[in-house]
Amino acid sequence: MHAVRLGVDVLELDVVLSADGQVVVSHEPWMNAAICLDPQGLRIPAAVQQQHNLYQLPYEAIRRYDCGQLRHPGFPEQVLLPAVKPLLRDVVEAADALSMQLGRSPVRFSIEVKSEPAGDGRFHPAPTVFVAAVVTELRVLDLVPRSSLLCFDVRVLQECRRQLPALARCLLVEDALPFEEHIQALGFVPEVYGPRYDLVTSELLAETNHQGIQVVPWTVNNLDDMRSICALGIAGITTDYPDRLLALLAR
Repeated sequence: MHAVRLGVDVLELDVVLSADGQVVVSHEPWMNAAICLDPQGLRIPAAVQQQHNLYQLPYEAIRRYDCGQLRHPGFPEQVLLPAVKPLLRDVVEAADALSMQLGRSPVRFSIEVKSEPAGDGRFHPAPTVFVAAVVTELRVLDLVPRSSLLCFDVRVLQECRRQLPALARCLLVEDALPFEEHIQALGFVPEVYGPRYDLVTSELLAETNHQGIQVVPWTVNNLDDMRSICALGIAGITTDYPDRLLALLAR
């Protein structure tokens, strides 16, 4: 909840499904050996981390792992605290309660569905089932008006469009293929386009602006990169360091 206290207006998070169909917040669909301890408090060998597959574990088993007391090698400023992988509903309820306590408007949510064709049936269900589980949760939480669904997998966004047309969609992109090719593969114009930050150019922004598409690049952590990206006039930034971005914007 540190980001909410800082004053961000959107929380970006990734979701996977547990064996019992719970929508779990996790960057990977397995327990990352770099940050997670097993239920006995032991390190997980990197070679077998994918065997700790969240899609094959009920949530009661998932919550016995700790993913907050090992320092991530890429984040030296991390504050170490015991932490379980939470349910989406728990994050939403905690963020909304804190926003109310602080006298602020509720934050919005950008929810990335972690899906790829090679993972079907192994790390997640097929898109129809995966999207249905997430959509159901968003409806139960009354989150549709203030959330968007993100994915690299066009199948998920296509399914989202069928199941819940009112939900904003963001196509995530990490390759240098032309913008037009990505839109053709998707089959419709999304509300948001999310390229890797080094793929953002003034030409891309001119093209997306012409079609009424917002551009929100990821993941911008370096202060100089933040300055350059902001100068181009993007709609938002995904960052692991909202404190740096907020300080920059305040200046």
